Amino acid sequence: MLSILLGLAVLVFLAYKGYNIIWVAPAAAMIVALLGGLELFPAYTELYMDGLVGFAKSWFPVFLFGAVFGKLMEVTGLASSVARFLSGLIGSRRAILAVVIACAVLTYGGVSLFVVVFAIYPLALELYREADIPRRLIPGAIALGSFTFTMTALPGSPQLNNLIAARYLGTTAMAAPLLGLAAALIMFGGGYAWLARREKILRAAGERYESADNETAQGAAEPGAAGQRTAKQDTEGHEAGRKEAAVLPHWLFGVIPLAAVVATLNILQWPAIAAIGAGIALIAVFNIRRWKTFIPAINEGAAGSVMAIMNTAAAVGFGSVVKAVPGFASLTSTLLGMGGSPLVSEAVAITTLAGATGSSSGGMTIALEALASKYLEIAQAMHISPEAFHRVATVASGGLDSLPHCGAVITLLAVCGLTHKDSYADIGIVTCVIPVLAVVVIVVMGSMGIV
Repeated sequence: MLSILLGLAVLVFLAYKGYNIIWVAPAAAMIVALLGGLELFPAYTELYMDGLVGFAKSWFPVFLFGAVFGKLMEVTGLASSVARFLSGLIGSRRAILAVVIACAVLTYGGVSLFVVVFAIYPLALELYREADIPRRLIPGAIALGSFTFTMTALPGSPQLNNLIAARYLGTTAMAAPLLGLAAALIMFGGGYAWLARREKILRAAGERYESADNETAQGAAEPGAAGQRTAKQDTEGHEAGRKEAAVLPHWLFGVIPLAAVVATLNILQWPAIAAIGAGIALIAVFNIRRWKTFIPAINEGAAGSVMAIMNTAAAVGFGSVVKAVPGFASLTSTLLGMGGSPLVSEAVAITTLAGATGSSSGGMTIALEALASKYLEIAQAMHISPEAFHRVATVASGGLDSLPHCGAVITLLAVCGLTHKDSYADIGIVTCVIPVLAVVVIVVMGSMGIV
């Protein structure tokens, strides 16, 4: 067990330092193998690579289709059109709520989290300027709408976490609707309440949208901060955004592909790639006049899907080595012998591994690859619905995955031109603290037979 813990510690430390997980994961895996008594080279060339390749083989089509779908939504302007419609409906006075809802709609419709970040940021900038809200609250709002309840809790979501749990546990994307809705309400309600309170606190402290003297949200000049935008640049972006809004396609043409993905996945029970493929086809039909942009978008989406799946598959390869060392049997026994409901051990295992890898899908895959069969046996023996295990798994995967070393968090802050010091406290509350509370609630509900 010491080899496993040390390997995890190295993985977390190097990932937190910003090193690429594609080499960090096998390096950490070799530490586990060496201290765990495995032969080093077979551990890498066979155990590690079998895990990596196996995950890529199973999931690359979903990554590819999802990345292309998201990219086409972006380049055709459909994502921005839907976001602007929703923000207009809600109003700039509720800028934080508008950003959260816009992110949630796109994410629940199947758009990649990373695409949502790039698509929503210009709109968020415009709304926050109009509402005179400090810019450092933008990342928290985007994270709440993209990285939490639509990714892990809402029944029927086509996001990867939901699909992975369904495959391992033999359930569907609609599994445990009551647990999912309860968790979603806690995350959305608690997260929005936190951000609204933060807005009031910052306003009371005299903070507003950044002024022309290039000050950060704290009021201290930081001209050398990475990605820091000046107020002049924000003004130019604001005007460009208005011009862009005038030429965007109608929002309805953006909603239809999103709705089609969710409907075909959950009502018609199509495979994930078929459902996402239907969305891609509708985008192409609605934007046939922009056909020249399709191939570049598909190229970019395809390239992005390779990097995305490799990041997750690298973490899965690490898990394959962990499973092979003798200490893993002890770790499994410890988790399964925690006492109380087996949903507790599942939640602890998944949220811990998600935090260690900085990946919700990676952490959940490692845990379910090793323990799904055991949990299904327990479910049958104790008359607990596999759907409860499904929803606890997905919500738990979004508990500690957004620690500071998470790639999605780093990308979000970079896009917003802010630092961990500026905005991570809010991100941490809405994506880690509140989701963990939601896990506790649905574990209790699931243990009572509620699904």
